[in-house]
Amino acid sequence: MGFSPLTTSGCSSYCNLGLSWKSSSWFVQLGFLSNGSKGVSSLSAKPTKLNANQVFRACSSSSSDPLLVKAARRERVSRPPAWMMRQAGRYMAVYRKLAEKHPSFRERSETTDLIVEISLQPWEAFHPDGVIIFSDILTPLPAIGVQFDIEDMRGPVIQSPIRSEEGLKSLHPIDLEKLQFVGDSLRILRKEVGEKAAILGFVGAPWTIATYIVEGGTTRTYTKIKDMCHTAPHVLRALLSHLSKAIAEYIVYQVESGAHCIQIFDSWGGQLPPHMWDCWSKPYIDEIVTIIKRKCPQTPLVLYINGNGGLLERMKTTGVDVIGLDWTVDMADGRKRLGTDIGIQGNVDPATLFCPLPAVTDEIKRVVNSAGTRGHILNLGHGVLVGTPEEAVAHFFDVAKSFNFDKVEDHISEADKVVA
Repeated sequence: MGFSPLTTSGCSSYCNLGLSWKSSSWFVQLGFLSNGSKGVSSLSAKPTKLNANQVFRACSSSSSDPLLVKAARRERVSRPPAWMMRQAGRYMAVYRKLAEKHPSFRERSETTDLIVEISLQPWEAFHPDGVIIFSDILTPLPAIGVQFDIEDMRGPVIQSPIRSEEGLKSLHPIDLEKLQFVGDSLRILRKEVGEKAAILGFVGAPWTIATYIVEGGTTRTYTKIKDMCHTAPHVLRALLSHLSKAIAEYIVYQVESGAHCIQIFDSWGGQLPPHMWDCWSKPYIDEIVTIIKRKCPQTPLVLYINGNGGLLERMKTTGVDVIGLDWTVDMADGRKRLGTDIGIQGNVDPATLFCPLPAVTDEIKRVVNSAGTRGHILNLGHGVLVGTPEEAVAHFFDVAKSFNFDKVEDHISEADKVVA
């Protein structure tokens, strides 16, 4: 996909004219054909590969990089950048209103104009330091030959689970043209936000994606895929290897389309005992990281695992730039275990946002003080919960922006004391 860095002034020029992303000339320049109020109906251009100069520029660092990118690289920042997992979603009234008009989740997450509109809802409301694309970790599956539906009661349903060599035959290399809506959305978001915030892409880790493919959807027990570790290890390894290559290509595609930073969600990696994570998840994350560090060395990678307290040291050895902590890990302990030579993200308990605002403030300060002034991205320890008051979300970002790391005498963290 063609991409060239965009300046803040470029975004400001049409924002100051009062033009929204839908009506801007940028939307037309990308080849979108408007269909009245229905938004994007078709595309006149197909994905194109970047030339060498564009790839370098898309993957290189700059003094104008967003605050979040600088923190992910452990550069000096004036305050902790902040964003939230599930930042766009059902807790926002504006999202719920849109979802009434477009009840299909796949429509909302696979239609360019809806993706952009939903992704920008929290940006317009709270101005976080990261704007994550509204998508799903299963979105790329049809592009590799795995079809799925999302049912209201059951959630994701894989039409043909893969548990045998015969099932592997349905897989093929990732077809990025089938994911053009992702690339187009990222380019529009990058233009709309400019360098005022980081545009965040994301993927699921191979093990986590494989759990859905093998189990046939969501599970609480993971019995089928864990059984395969012993009864059909060759099939499972072939599936994981195929996924790692496809996911790596998908990450490069997102970066080339405008993503500043990529988060890898190994959401169900925490369901494995540590020794099994070493065998069945880590090697495939390692492979992805190696590829991305070679092709886009300046693109920060964040690794998040739900329930990662027993895996922190192992996660660090994958070579990612930032480790996301869930809320069950004490930030001070996490920083001590990981050291100060890697970034850290998190990890306010999402339920804290239901508490009185002074309590929210105290918890944010505790987390930031424990993480230290360098290499910390403020986030929740998991996604925003349904029903979270929007006032609390706004307060979260206001508190994050109130820190001033330049006043060292006012902010000496426990982590800094250890280093000193």
